[in-house]
Order: sequence, then C-alpha cells, then structure tokens
Amino acid sequence: MPAPSPSVPSRRIDADFVRLIEGYSLTTAEILYRMPDHPLLLQTYLWQDYDQAPYFPVLKRFLAFWEKSLDGRLHAVTVVSSRLVRPRELRMAQSLSYLH
Repeated sequence: MPAPSPSVPSRRIDADFVRLIEGYSLTTAEILYRMPDHPLLLQTYLWQDYDQAPYFPVLKRFLAFWEKSLDGRLHAVTVVSSRLVRPRELRMAQSLSYLH
C-alpha cells in the first residue's frame, strides 16, 4: 500500500482582496431610523461592507431591503468610504539628521 502523498496547499485568492482590486472599498453607513412603536425617537444602526463609490450599489440594495422588509422608517443615512488598497506616495527626504 503506497504512503499518502503530502497535500499541496491550494492557491486560492481571497475574494475580498479581488474586490478591492476591482475598485471596491470599505464603506460604513450610519443609518438613523424611527422606532416602529415610538416614531418620535430615532435609533442608530451601523452598516459596513465592501462597496463601490460613488454609486454604492450594495448599500442601495440593503436600504431597499430595509424599506421593503423592516418596520422602522429611515430618517437619514451618512456614508463614509475609504480605499484600502491604493498606490503609496513617495517623497524624497529634504534633509538627513543624526542624533548622538
């Protein structure tokens, strides 16, 4: 009976990394909504996912689901997005100093 061969690690690429390369960025939305039982009170919900600025299709799908399926009416949505993978800036040093 032959000895089992060592397993070769698979070369899978992380799906989130691929999305970052395709232009997605980490997006956070602060959603203020009215309490269903007390419409004068506002509640906060934080949502975070990878999305494409400036159109935010993933966030728009989530908000459409919210309005269709949940009782709390939306009051305001604040969106913040940041590119995580981007070229770095290089600058030449203007001076070189030594301490001690």
